[in-house]
Amino acid sequence: MKQKITYWTEPDGKYLGYLNDFPDHWTQGENLEDLMEHLKDLYKEFSNETLPGIKKIAEIEVS
Repeated sequence: MKQKITYWTEPDGKYLGYLNDFPDHWTQGENLEDLMEHLKDLYKEFSNETLPGIKKIAEIEVS
């Protein structure tokens, strides 16, 4: 399974990013590999449907 992410590097060299399905929740890593591990952890935690207060993005059919 794959998830789209957005990430970038800061001037101090740290990597920041978020899962595109959960754009309000950023995480950081010392390098890209570290960031990816943090993002995987977030996905596991946020995929729990009973976790309150997590905004999600979805699509609906309107016609």
